[in-house]
Amino acid sequence: MTDIDWDVLRTAAVEAMERAYAPYSRFKVGAAALVTDGRIVSGCNVENASYGVTLCAECGLVSDLHMSGGGSLVAFVCVDGEGRTLMPCGRCRQLLYEHAIPGMLLETVSGIRTIDDVLPDAFGPRDLAPERTTEMT
Repeated sequence: MTDIDWDVLRTAAVEAMERAYAPYSRFKVGAAALVTDGRIVSGCNVENASYGVTLCAECGLVSDLHMSGGGSLVAFVCVDGEGRTLMPCGRCRQLLYEHAIPGMLLETVSGIRTIDDVLPDAFGPRDLAPERTTEMT
């Protein structure tokens, strides 16, 4: 995991951000991640007038992950409308954890960190009974 091209991920996140639909907050967000098979997946926020059903960039990214063949996330970047690094909120950290390899790397406001650093003692698929996790795959 030492050969991650963070510039390529950041560029993909910025390109995703430029496609964001944020007419209400005007706060555009883009995210990009490297997948275990080498693909890059991305997503942008999509707002809704009722606010509560707004989709975050991380949701779009995970949807892209599954629509383009699945796999697990290896490295992740999220940016705002100015291209500055954004830290995923708690909900999004949980979403990323669910779809990440153990120790997935994130570019954060405090440098490169692992998913376990930003979501310690996380609950996820490995905590469910074996019969439940096989139903999910």
